[in-house]
Amino acid sequence: MCSLLRSSIAMCVALQLLQLGIVHPSASHLRITHLPGQPQVEFQQFSGYVTVDDRNQQALFFYFAEAEKDAASKPLVLWLNGGPGCSSLGVGAFSENGPFRPKGEALVRNQFSWNREANMLYLETPIGVGFSYSTDTSSYEGVNDEITGKDNLVFLKNWFIKFPEYRNRSLFIVGESYAGHYVPQLAELMLQFNKKEKLFNLKGIALGNPVLEFATDFNSRAEFFWSHGLISDTTYKVFTSVCNYSRYVREYYNGAVSPVCSSVMSQVSTETSRFVDKYDVTLDVCLSSVFSQTKVLNPQQVTETIDVCVEDETVNYLNRKDVQSALHARLVGVQRWSACSNVLDYELRDLEIPTITVVGKLVQEGIPVLVYSGDQDSVIPLTGSRTLVHKLAKKLGLKTTVPYRVWFEKQQVGGWTQVYGDILSFATIRGASHEAPFSQPERALVLFKSFLEGRPMPQEF
Repeated sequence: MCSLLRSSIAMCVALQLLQLGIVHPSASHLRITHLPGQPQVEFQQFSGYVTVDDRNQQALFFYFAEAEKDAASKPLVLWLNGGPGCSSLGVGAFSENGPFRPKGEALVRNQFSWNREANMLYLETPIGVGFSYSTDTSSYEGVNDEITGKDNLVFLKNWFIKFPEYRNRSLFIVGESYAGHYVPQLAELMLQFNKKEKLFNLKGIALGNPVLEFATDFNSRAEFFWSHGLISDTTYKVFTSVCNYSRYVREYYNGAVSPVCSSVMSQVSTETSRFVDKYDVTLDVCLSSVFSQTKVLNPQQVTETIDVCVEDETVNYLNRKDVQSALHARLVGVQRWSACSNVLDYELRDLEIPTITVVGKLVQEGIPVLVYSGDQDSVIPLTGSRTLVHKLAKKLGLKTTVPYRVWFEKQQVGGWTQVYGDILSFATIRGASHEAPFSQPERALVLFKSFLEGRPMPQEF
């Protein structure tokens, strides 16, 4: 029986929770008691820092939402946003597939949150993104895929020390955009580490509108623009012959855009209009937006912003002192939290590293891979991703096990899918943007559930 003394009651309750497995003893200081404006929920939340480099005082920030029900029986999913340099907390958790979305001064429940199906771990990576920091600001310079991959591996190893009960849990890694680099590279490092010490129970990876092969992905943009009526026949011709998009991006990050490419891109930008969201060509823009997406995937919009109002509200919410306190977060070396880092200097030439080859290695190691595309995204269009997956399947000698067909969400077509060798899959999400769970949350949840269960997308309703 618990004593009536307040302190004794608190200790007794804590002991009971520990005995029930509700509180993680090594991570109790990371538990979120209540986020400002948050509705009541029954699942646990944790957030805080995991050190990845003691000498340089580098730490990555995470947010962890356990599954709504039966957390002990659900898999662990690591979610990574892209950029490079955009936040999995602000974009992934609070704008896409997390349990809450900011609305005014409060939070509202996302009824299609992915923690309905899994324990969701959101990581702000690389160092310098969001609340992740280094006390040595030179650490933000020259960050590349190799550094990021190693830091992410160290993070997960150290995270398991704080949450040891998840060490043997089925683990999936999911991400979008430049996570087409982060996710396969991290998965490959995990398999290499497991040869020395079995730690990661990796069961599969999923990649949404991912950068997998520079030229194929970027140059598919011209056809997408043209086929959706965003550019004229004349512009399409010069965009595919005089200066294609991969050439323009290469010149852009080398700091010397040629006059011919500048002219072509000016023509493309004029016709597509700055009032069309390139991340979802059918979505109306939010004119009051101050949110700015990555400049790497859309460099012609360097002076513009991508208008998505929920992300504006996220920026405002995560810059509140009471919210940062509840999250155990702090700003180091920056004045404000931002959705995409203003201090990170990423090695943009890493864009040209083809990660589709890494995906092939993972498939050969028996790791299931799903590549999915929001079909209204012009930044990394579905046509490039579908082409790359098909070529990979042919190269690996995988036969089609599910022919190209529609899949359903309730009584509507949710998208199209094709499966190769029961291990490599491609799927589209109908009506979805670059950030598919944001614009089509219910359909994205159906896809996510099928992926975790290793089942083809629903064929009937």
